[in-house]
Amino acid sequence: MDTILIPIAAGFEETEAVANIDIFRRAGLKVVTAGVGDKVITGDHGIRLETDTKLSEVDAADFSAVVLPGGVPGANNLRDSSKLLSVIRTIAENGGLCAAICAAPIVLEAAGVLEGKQATSYPGFGEQMPSANYQEDRVVVDGNLITGRGPGVSFEFALTVVEYLLDKEQRHDLEAAMLIKN
Repeated sequence: MDTILIPIAAGFEETEAVANIDIFRRAGLKVVTAGVGDKVITGDHGIRLETDTKLSEVDAADFSAVVLPGGVPGANNLRDSSKLLSVIRTIAENGGLCAAICAAPIVLEAAGVLEGKQATSYPGFGEQMPSANYQEDRVVVDGNLITGRGPGVSFEFALTVVEYLLDKEQRHDLEAAMLIKN
C-alpha cells in the first residue's frame, strides 16, 4: 500500500492540509503527518494540528509519495528544511509521487524536482519556480508530479492524487460519497 508523507510546518494553509489528509484516509491510503520542528504546528489562520511524528524522525524509504500543503510562511518553512528537501529528492528518485499545492511548489523547486516539468502554484509564486514550465491550470499533472493552485482547489487536487495512486473509480466513488459531484 502507498504511504503518503504530509509534512506540516508553522504557517501551513489549514484547508489544504486537512482536505488532503481527510480525502486520502477516506480513500484507504496510509497517511503520515510529520511536523517540521515539533509535533504540534500552528497554521496560518491559528488552527493547531498535532502531527503523527516529527520530520526529523522520518525515513524517506518508508514513503511512496509526499504531498505538501502551502500557505505562507508554511511553504517557506518547508523549503528551508534540508531534511525535507532530501526526503523529496529520495522519493522522486525512487519514482514516487511528489505533489504540492498553493505556494508549496517552491519547495519542489528547491528540491530540484521541477526542472522541465509542467507545474502550477498560487498566483505570484511562478517566478520562484524558474526550472518549471509554468501553467495556470487549477491542477497540473506531469508524470510523477502533481501541483495545484490554492485552497479553492484542495478537493480537486486531493482527488487527483487519489486517482494517480489508486484509480479513476476510487476518485469517482469519493466524489459521490462526499457530494462533490452528482
